[in-house]
Order: sequence, then C-alpha cells, then structure tokens
Amino acid sequence: MSVCESILSLSPYQGGKPISELQRELGLDHVVKLASNENPLGPGPKALDAIQQASSEISRYPDGNGFELKRAIAEHLSVTVDGITLGNGSNDILELVARAYVCQAEDEVIFSQYAFVVYPLVTQALGASAVVTPANKFGHDLDAMFGAITDNTKLIFIANPNNPTGTLLSNEEIYGFLSKVPSSIIVVLDQAYIEYLDASDITINWLEEFDNLIITRTFSKAYGLAGLRVGYSISHPQVADYLNRIRQPFNVNHIAQNAAIAALADGAFLVRSVSANKNGLLQLSQGFDHLRLSYIPSHANFVSVKVKDAGATYQKLLEKGFIVRPVEMKGYLRVSVGTRNENEEFLSALKSAL
Repeated sequence: MSVCESILSLSPYQGGKPISELQRELGLDHVVKLASNENPLGPGPKALDAIQQASSEISRYPDGNGFELKRAIAEHLSVTVDGITLGNGSNDILELVARAYVCQAEDEVIFSQYAFVVYPLVTQALGASAVVTPANKFGHDLDAMFGAITDNTKLIFIANPNNPTGTLLSNEEIYGFLSKVPSSIIVVLDQAYIEYLDASDITINWLEEFDNLIITRTFSKAYGLAGLRVGYSISHPQVADYLNRIRQPFNVNHIAQNAAIAALADGAFLVRSVSANKNGLLQLSQGFDHLRLSYIPSHANFVSVKVKDAGATYQKLLEKGFIVRPVEMKGYLRVSVGTRNENEEFLSALKSAL
C-alpha cells in the first residue's frame, strides 16, 4: 500500500493538551489550560441560548450553503454574501485556499518563520515547496517575503496579529505589500485575532481593490466558540466560488451556524471579552516583569514568554496543573490569557517552577 511521499515526513497537528488528559496522567483535580488561545469567559449568553434551541434540530442536516450565517456576516461587515466562504474553523479555509491554488510540486507557498503551524502543514501535504522567510523581531518581514517571490509563487500567508508571537503589522505596511504583489498570486490575510485590536477595521475595504486578497476570520477566539469549529473568509466572489466548489457540503454544523449568528448579534459580550483580554495581557506582562522574564509584546489573546529551560519549565507547570504551549522559538512558552484568578494562579506556579 503506497501513500503520497509528501505526507511521509508530516507530523499531525498537535493542539494544546486537553484538561482531561492531564488529569488522567497525573491524577490532578485542579487543572488550568492556558495553551490554546481560547476565550476564558466561554461563549456569550446569546450564543448559549442559540445552542440550546438548535440542539433540538440536530436530526436534520445543516444548511449546506449557510445562507443565514453568510447573511449575518455580510451585514456585520457590510460586504456581499457572494464573497463569503464558510469553514469548519478558519483552518478549514486555509486548506481550501491551498488546495484551490497550489496544484503542482514546483508551486511555492511563502510564509514567515514563527508563523501559524498550519501553513507548513497544508503546503507539505500538497507536496508543494515551502518558502520560509526569516522573521523580523519575531514578526513578518514583508520586504523579505516580497523578495522571495518567484515565477513559481502561488500563495502567500500573512497572519496579523501573528500566532504564536502576537506581533502586529500596521495597515500601511500590509497595504504597501499588497500593492506590490503580482495579482496572479493569492495573498491570505489571516485575522483570527482581529477583534482584539483597538484600530478600526479597514482591511475589508481592500477587497474592492485587490482581487487576489483573501481575508480569513474565526469565531473560535473572541467569540468563544472554539469547540464548535466555525470560521469564514471574505474575498472576491470569483475566489469564493472556487473555494465553494471544493468545500465539503456540510462543513459547518447546524449548532455552530446558529451560535455564530447569535454571537455576531451579542456586541456587549464581545466588548466584555476584549476588555477582559486587555486586562489579562497587562496582568501577565506585569507578572513577567516582576519575575524579570522577557516576553514578546502581544496584540492577541496570548503572550510568549522566555524562560531558561522551556522544556523543563513546561513539564514542571504540567505537574502543578497548568497547561501552556511550547513553541518553535527556542526558550519560549506561549501562555493564553485566562481569567484573572487563573492568571494569578499561573504566575504563582511559574515562579515556583522557575
């Protein structure tokens, strides 16, 4: 039995260790998970109500076209419905884009060092060539990315804010980059954490100017629906048409669609989530300062902190019931923002672990 050579050296995506797994391994009663950039407040009240109502209808297939959710997104962002593609989380969209535009082994996909782990995964799975440009202060170096473009370049991934570093490019920097990139190359602007930014959202307006731009977003972070797996992209209608041709017909389930619609309508909860995250980032940053640890200032809902021995510290934190995330930056651990009490407990455990 043969398998595609491109996947032989591919390692499965490893999410943050589940709470139940650590409880089984170490027999712990109290476990705090700060590994997967989830919303510590959970879903909003309107989303919870929608979930309860929709649960009575799960014997039926969901709307394969996601009409009501697309309409809600279109109204929320003032875009047209025909430019929206729904995904089983925004990861699903990233894979759809790669499958649609990366067709041959010599095709190249550009992304930055210390960028989202899904970019190299989908590139390698398709047998394409990954072009990884060096990071600039842990963030994207757009000049280096532009300089890496060749005749074989088909796709460029940019995460803003970036995961796992939390770094942020300015709108001016991204717009200047888009203005230079050949229109034949698809640029994905991955905005999973955009709701946490203070700046007004002007990137949607760029879709009218750049037919090769795809913006991806998710309900997993600020909206607190990570377990339901629902994300989307906004693009030129022709691009959305291509993505929808290869999308699975029921890739976003019925409960997820209804919860996402309700979440968009719950502006008060979003404000509360963003405020709690801002306070949590400050709490963690001040805690790291007190412990004399360096960290990467973050614009998302996590912060990467540098420790002397990341592997040993990670293991010690696990033994104390705290799950964080080892990342590819040597000596760094990524810590998601928790509740105020969770952050306080974590900082105390970190001090002890160090």
